Amino acid sequence: MELTDLIAPQKYNLTNEIDRFDSDRIALYWENEAGEKRTVTYHELIQKGKQFANVLNHLGIKKGDKIMTIVPRIIDAYVIYLGALRAGIAVIPGSEMLRSKDISYRINQGEAKAIVVYEAFTEQVDHIDETMPSLQHKISVAGESNGWLSMDRLMDQAPTTYTTVDTEKDDMAFLTYTSGTTGTPKGVVHTHAWAYAHLRIAPERWLDVREGDTVWATAGPGWQKWIWSPFLSVLGKGVTGLVYFGRFHPEKQLQLLQDYKVNVLCCTPTEYRLMSKVDHLDHYDLSQLHTACSAGEALNRGVIDVFKNTFDLQLKDGYGQTESTLLIGTLVGKDIRIGSMGQPILDEFITIIDEEGHEVPEGVVGNIAVRRDFPALFKTYYQQPERYQKSVIGNYFLTGDRASRDKDNYFWFKGRRDDIIISSGYTIGPSEVEDVLLKHEAVKDCAVVASPDPVRGNIVKAFVILKEGYKESPALIPELQKFTKKNTAPYKYPRAIEFVSDLPKTVSGKIMRSALRDLELQRAKEQQN
Repeated sequence: MELTDLIAPQKYNLTNEIDRFDSDRIALYWENEAGEKRTVTYHELIQKGKQFANVLNHLGIKKGDKIMTIVPRIIDAYVIYLGALRAGIAVIPGSEMLRSKDISYRINQGEAKAIVVYEAFTEQVDHIDETMPSLQHKISVAGESNGWLSMDRLMDQAPTTYTTVDTEKDDMAFLTYTSGTTGTPKGVVHTHAWAYAHLRIAPERWLDVREGDTVWATAGPGWQKWIWSPFLSVLGKGVTGLVYFGRFHPEKQLQLLQDYKVNVLCCTPTEYRLMSKVDHLDHYDLSQLHTACSAGEALNRGVIDVFKNTFDLQLKDGYGQTESTLLIGTLVGKDIRIGSMGQPILDEFITIIDEEGHEVPEGVVGNIAVRRDFPALFKTYYQQPERYQKSVIGNYFLTGDRASRDKDNYFWFKGRRDDIIISSGYTIGPSEVEDVLLKHEAVKDCAVVASPDPVRGNIVKAFVILKEGYKESPALIPELQKFTKKNTAPYKYPRAIEFVSDLPKTVSGKIMRSALRDLELQRAKEQQN
């Protein structure tokens, strides 16, 4: 693949890729936990997207503006994205697990003109008590809420014809927030040109999406991974996506794979681990499944062996980040090396460098780095160029992970360069959890690190020093956990809390999270032996 193949035309709107499939072809199968089912064609989805573009324009939201959306795995999620992007409006994805302060930060930092929220989640927005100068409209989805406009009512009145806005390839399409080691979340700017490059990399080189496939990527709409796979890698390739709106149960996931004859599956290592433990796994028929991919964290050998022995199915690792697309993985047609991250999606753009920006020899541990002219790399951190520069060495952007490579250019993961925690595919900044815990009346100081876990890969663990007058007790642990869930997204809460009398610090007084992380790794090894 040549570099020119990944560069979008100067005038480009990613919805034009999807318009190529405007027909009665099935775009999505949808099912919820109650067993209700829907089927949506490309024509229906595209038409509804045009209606929503009209809705936004009617409200005065135009090209160059931004909206935030918090919706679960429902058809309306696709409609919202298609409508906004067609109108040249950027989308700020939001998870339903975000809390009021998380939401207000994204609205204010991202300067969102509107927020579009599933009716059941509107309460978190209503509880925001700080001013949001940019916010002009609140739209509820799949239900009505006091003080909110109704998406259904607005759509009923909207025309179904719309001329796609003439966007430039470098116009913003997505503003996705990701955790940092310190400070507030960072707004990752992706352009329409990023989507063009992504569509020509991940679906073909990793997911192996083929004409006529049914693809199930389980990520939720609040995350960049949803944009990667359930949205772009499905609709941008003209295949059929499966959407399941319900709680995860491994038996249900296996049954859906069988019932819908899924050809491509992309889910987290945690989901694969739990499916691998299901009794009578061989009773399920997954013979239609030709590709099973995993992203978010490394797969372990035991899970890989279960799927290989039971279904003759080779699970494929993939590595990327919010700032990019798939960077490294088990690529189509390439040999699998168990334990390896795989190979770079494009050798000339992805490498391993030292702290001076020089490529390291094989076998030497260094920083996984992406050349800054890689077409599927983000543009910058919104209104925070200094945070972008901190991740740059010379002509390379650092992913934050370290690895070595062998003579055949297979990468082998060696750990984080920073203190970011990856748990069940979620990326969690320790400072976000620490900031919440420090607001509790009993907490004097704390440090949050990753602690190895056999199911989730890692869990969030907090080391806590209590204020004078407070004593550690079993009852205090769930109290602190509940407090954290209430004040930040619940997936960030510490699943383990250890009370300590002091924390390791540098001479300048900075907490050494690395020492605590190493302690947890050592404890995990001792438990295994």
